[in-house]
Amino acid sequence: MINAYQQYQQNYILSAPPEKLVVMLCEGALKFARLAKRAIEEKNYAEANNHLIRTQDIIMELNASLEMDYDISKNLRSLYNFIYQRLVEANIKKDGGVIDEIEPLLEDLKETWQRAYIEVSGLKHGK
Repeated sequence: MINAYQQYQQNYILSAPPEKLVVMLCEGALKFARLAKRAIEEKNYAEANNHLIRTQDIIMELNASLEMDYDISKNLRSLYNFIYQRLVEANIKKDGGVIDEIEPLLEDLKETWQRAYIEVSGLKHGK
């Protein structure tokens, strides 16, 4: 049974515009990467694996959602592929240093998509 908060979250996600969903995915990738790093530091490798796989899944989803009609999409695809490959390496080696390397990239992606979302939201509302 879904509690009220879970129902609210589900409705929020299902009704969010695509631009906001991308921001939420970036936030999720960053959150799970940080959780994986902490799990690696604590030598909880099963938990690290789960968090890294969730991060990889998010990056794969972002990659799959690209519309390749735009030049920027090619650059994003390369970036997403790089991040994905580094996540796989971090998972295989259980290396938090690799996560340190990609964390700023994930943070930049999140901030960039947030700015884009604000810009698009303003345009849609006549601002």
